[in-house]
Amino acid sequence: MTNTLETEANIPETTQQDQAETPLESLASICTVLAIGLFVMTFIFQNFEIPSASMVKTLLIGDHVLVDRIALAPPAKWAPFVFYRDVHRGDIIVFFKPGEPDLFLVKRTIGIPGDHIHLRNGVVYLNGVAQNEPYAGMPVSDDNPQHAFNAYRDDFPAVPPGPYDQVTASWSDDLPSHIQDGDLVVPPGKVFAMGDNRTESLDGRYWGFVPRENIVGRPLFVYWSFQTPADQIDKQSIGERISFMGHILVHIFDETRWKRTFHLIK
Repeated sequence: MTNTLETEANIPETTQQDQAETPLESLASICTVLAIGLFVMTFIFQNFEIPSASMVKTLLIGDHVLVDRIALAPPAKWAPFVFYRDVHRGDIIVFFKPGEPDLFLVKRTIGIPGDHIHLRNGVVYLNGVAQNEPYAGMPVSDDNPQHAFNAYRDDFPAVPPGPYDQVTASWSDDLPSHIQDGDLVVPPGKVFAMGDNRTESLDGRYWGFVPRENIVGRPLFVYWSFQTPADQIDKQSIGERISFMGHILVHIFDETRWKRTFHLIK
């Protein structure tokens, strides 16, 4: 038996009129789509903009990234079908900064619970083994004093923090209790995270461990990247924001980093 397809001409006019969508039904459809989109962009994926150089070269200022909020979320009994996993060494994570619950940060996981960590001249030693990190920025001798060797930052945690090291008071007090034989030991339920641009990153060396519950997710890829000045993060007035939005509209084609579109983050 052959199936037949009915064309619009085969449908009676009265039926077509009965199937016409009312304004209320159209509004309901739009609201449903918006609700689903809001749910997806709030609980499954979320977009973030990179405002600082702490993760250069992995992430650039002006990168807009899509973050997976499911994989690293704590397992939920009501959703056993969803894939969850724990944080691994080397994972790039998005999290709420400890002590500042409204501030998102993005860093790389260096150590997980039980790991012993120390730095020597900027090189990370994990459980006694020097790590090969080609993406990490190291102290160098150049004209930029920010890149020069800093005892606290680059020989962490062997050297106590000084008055100009921007270490939080709570971490300065808590740090000694986590040091064993010259190593920082990561406690249960927390991870230790650092920026890839080690000489310019105010990371775990300055404020401590990241509680597991603070971790929001992991960035997947760059969906858009725009050349953004390093000091743009400090320009928060309405006038400055509107001015930069105008700059984006004018230069969206010539200052977009097209080669970074859909760049995978790892």
